[in-house]
Amino acid sequence: MIRRRTAPRAPRVVLDTNVVVSALVFGGAIAKLRDAWQSGACIPLVNHVTAHELVRVLAYPKFRLDAREREDLLADYLPYSETVRMPPSPPVVPACRDVFDLPFLELALAGEADTLVSGDRDLLALSGRAAFAVLAPEAFVVSLAKPVATGRT
Repeated sequence: MIRRRTAPRAPRVVLDTNVVVSALVFGGAIAKLRDAWQSGACIPLVNHVTAHELVRVLAYPKFRLDAREREDLLADYLPYSETVRMPPSPPVVPACRDVFDLPFLELALAGEADTLVSGDRDLLALSGRAAFAVLAPEAFVVSLAKPVATGRT
């Protein structure tokens, strides 16, 4: 019997808006996330709510980004993302203190994410209580560097 080797699947991730903005605008250590999604090491998931929030946040005056710069940053993220169509009724998610975090939790469930990546304490507090991992950006980057079991025999 011939067994095919299957390449490990890139993790499906939900990146909260602050994580995406940090990776796009500020760089530094978190810029490794940008490299990860652009190289296919992970697949970011978006929906209409999270994409709209990203567009809105990039327009904040404190970032001093003109329309062209915002378009360029979105072009460094959205084409690498998979758009998830949300079900008519949102999935039931773990209770979260901040109602503004609900779209990310719902996206993670509807999109069958492996991980939700956030620096938000309210989301990080859900680690171990969700159907997906909840990791800080630094921990997620470290997890990408670990070898993945391929299931070969």
